[in-house]
Amino acid sequence: MEDALHSQGFGSRRECRALVLLGRVALGGVVVTDPDVDVVALLPACTDGKWTFEVDQRVWPYRERAVVMLNKPAGHECSLKPRHHPSVMSLLPTPLRVRGLQPIGRLDEDTTGLLLLTDDGELNHRLTSPKWHAPKVYRVTAKHAWAADAPLRLMNGVVLDDDPEPAKALAVEPIHTTVGEHAMLLTIGEGRYHQVKRMVAAVGNRVEALHRLRMGTLALDPALAPGHWRWLTPEEEAALRASVRLA
Repeated sequence: MEDALHSQGFGSRRECRALVLLGRVALGGVVVTDPDVDVVALLPACTDGKWTFEVDQRVWPYRERAVVMLNKPAGHECSLKPRHHPSVMSLLPTPLRVRGLQPIGRLDEDTTGLLLLTDDGELNHRLTSPKWHAPKVYRVTAKHAWAADAPLRLMNGVVLDDDPEPAKALAVEPIHTTVGEHAMLLTIGEGRYHQVKRMVAAVGNRVEALHRLRMGTLALDPALAPGHWRWLTPEEEAALRASVRLA
């Protein structure tokens, strides 16, 4: 039990051992007091590694590799060492921070919406690598009305100031909303520095608000409030991994 707790971010092995000895850990509602007990022996039916345990009466799912989604609010940095604002890591419970979750890509401090975090380095690499072109969908609210040719220019590609290779949108869909709001859905397959903001600037406009709705196969859960997180479902995680050819 000690090893299982340690792998899930509940502290050092000594701290995890103490949790068990103090009767703060349970499996299926039954308190475990032997830190050396074989969890698989207690749960022989759980051969796929999918089981839950309780620490201080809070239920936790066992995950060999952790992948969670966060509805990122404004005013948080996607950095483990933030400089001007709180880190998005402060929105996660301690065990997830301890086990080393990291954001998959980065959203600017003022950008909101879907952010994935994981301790699976290969999944992180593939979802952020240009080689795999994982599509990312943003709702862009601009300061001014869009020029009539802006969608076509974004689709054909615009040249950014530090890169001669044009940055192209995969899809552009205008949104007709309230008077005075100039919004569109913009899909990109790359992750260059401030890419969406710079692409919008290249067509003569300015981003006022930026919200990510989708990354790869995964859409932001509409029931997830800003600042809240949840585990990916097995189906969501399987589809995400399959999209970048990971088991």
